[in-house]
Amino acid sequence: MDRLQSMRVFSKVVEQGSFVGAAKVLNLSNAVVTRHVADLENHLGTRLLNRSTRRMSLTETGQGYLERVRSILIEIDEADAAASAVSKKPAGILNIYSQISFGQMQLARLLPKYSLQYPEVTLDVTMSDRTVDLVEEGFDVGIFTVFQKFDISMVARQLGIAEVLLCASPDYLRKHGRPLLPEDLQQHACLNFSLEHLRHHWSFQSGDGVSTIPITSKVMSNNADLLRHCALAGMGIAMRSSYSLGDDLGTGKLERVLADHHINKISVQLVYPSRRLLSAKVRSFVDFMMTEFPYPDRDPWLAA
Repeated sequence: MDRLQSMRVFSKVVEQGSFVGAAKVLNLSNAVVTRHVADLENHLGTRLLNRSTRRMSLTETGQGYLERVRSILIEIDEADAAASAVSKKPAGILNIYSQISFGQMQLARLLPKYSLQYPEVTLDVTMSDRTVDLVEEGFDVGIFTVFQKFDISMVARQLGIAEVLLCASPDYLRKHGRPLLPEDLQQHACLNFSLEHLRHHWSFQSGDGVSTIPITSKVMSNNADLLRHCALAGMGIAMRSSYSLGDDLGTGKLERVLADHHINKISVQLVYPSRRLLSAKVRSFVDFMMTEFPYPDRDPWLAA
């Protein structure tokens, strides 16, 4: 049994939602696709898929195995792509999509470094908070947060996990005091994202569960940079993601409040349409970003 090929077939069956769909995409017969999955299950001694004439679903073992298989296939395909691209020089226009706050506060500092390494690559960067289709809209690579959807067939590499935190200017805290408990926020002006579930309440997680605190929004906006400037101007306490703060905490322009009370975490992912036959320019950018963020399960922005 070609176990690697069986892994590819198994992964494609799940991606397509059927044996027939996988057979069509892989240009194989239905019987061959079925045999690959059966051989894999026999080798492992366990069932990976529950299937009937009408539907198919992963078993619990199959779900865990699929996650490892996809990781293995990504590493193998990217190793092949990297080897074949060694002799190619990154050049041309690299079309990058980025979530706005990440683009403003993180890409803005990283792209000059990338450009020095790859001077023949021209960078065309589009920033937005909307959901985009990378292929349909002509992007080579995108940076998404957990709130933005992308096609599951895309390759996603996690850059880090950002902490959602509260911060305010030293001037605001001198004038209005520092909240010591989440309940103290009821006496403060809050700078808020204009999302319905955040307009009037902020939630905090603890070992005892989730506590929801009523708040008064002084400013609401769908733009994190505007909220940052309002916080810097001393208008109130802002809810921010760590990657959107830049050096504001490190330089003391803003101070974190209620640091012992957890709000939420946001995964940030580098996404691109295919891991096969990547162009040298895309390969160079993917490798650059993964080198800049080598610990995907941490928050590299809060520690910076």
